[in-house]
Amino acid sequence: MGKDYYGILGIGKDASQDDIKKAYRRAALKWHPDKNQERRAEAEEKFKDIAEAYDVLSDPEKKSIYDQYGEDGLKGAPGPDSAGSAGMPGGPGGFHYQFSGDPNDMFARFFKDSFNRSSSFGESPFEEMFGMGGMGGMGGMGGMGGMGGSMPGMRAGQGSHASRPAVFDLPCSLEELYNGAAKKMKVKRSSSTLPREAEAVLEVEVKPGWKAGTKVTFQGEGDEIGSSGKAQDVVFIIREKGHPTFTREGSNLLHHRKIPLVDALTGFKVDVSMLDKKERILRVNVTDIVSPNYVKVVKGEGMPSSKPGGSKGDLIITFDIVYPSSLTTEQKEKLKAALPRS
Repeated sequence: MGKDYYGILGIGKDASQDDIKKAYRRAALKWHPDKNQERRAEAEEKFKDIAEAYDVLSDPEKKSIYDQYGEDGLKGAPGPDSAGSAGMPGGPGGFHYQFSGDPNDMFARFFKDSFNRSSSFGESPFEEMFGMGGMGGMGGMGGMGGMGGSMPGMRAGQGSHASRPAVFDLPCSLEELYNGAAKKMKVKRSSSTLPREAEAVLEVEVKPGWKAGTKVTFQGEGDEIGSSGKAQDVVFIIREKGHPTFTREGSNLLHHRKIPLVDALTGFKVDVSMLDKKERILRVNVTDIVSPNYVKVVKGEGMPSSKPGGSKGDLIITFDIVYPSSLTTEQKEKLKAALPRS
């Protein structure tokens, strides 16, 4: 029996491409050799299988052949229904696949692409969670202060039908999503029969580990619906602000550094300013030779979990190597003498 790529990634055959990407990220992080030093040989084998599974299932052509004929058909052994297919040797239609990629290179490219995104919605994009018509349009909102601050009044019913929730963005910094924060929001609302103030201050307790797309609902704090004595709900949706040194990927933090070639070859230390309230500096020692596909995974230094008893994610550091613009003849000769050619 051939490899079960779906089982390796922990997904079903009906998984979407987005599901496949999330499954790869989850499995690759779990079995990255840096996180499994005590059983590194096993981790390296599983890490390679995970890369191969993702390479196949993320490619529509490979995935289609695998779904029909399995690993044997994909890799050139004719399946029971493929005799004479296209009159060519090998698998169906002469297709012959062999995984020859570098699992580390795939992992590095995957997370570098994530880091380079200009914004992050965590694992639940806004459009996925709140793209339904019943929510109404987004309400307008003024500037916002920091923790414990307040914001100018917003019109509760603005941008939405009175019988639907009034929906507003609530931008939060990565530090606030890491440590938690209290946000006081001033809301203006109309009332016909309800005995209440024309303004209300609503406090949103942002919990450590919350992701972009999380919504907080205050029932009955919006405009009164006609003269019914009932008021619309007010909904705040957590939006993640960009950060100068980190990008969030689910529960993980991505960090990118440029390093000179000499450090890449001889080892170096990376000091990372973390998101803790105490402005903790994390020192990461890199003793490996850093190639363009190198990734350093620091276990348990990512975002906290918003679930009780949940573990923290990881810190994932990727690198760009900066080559010298010029070398003297003497330097070149010393390099030739010092560096192996194979």
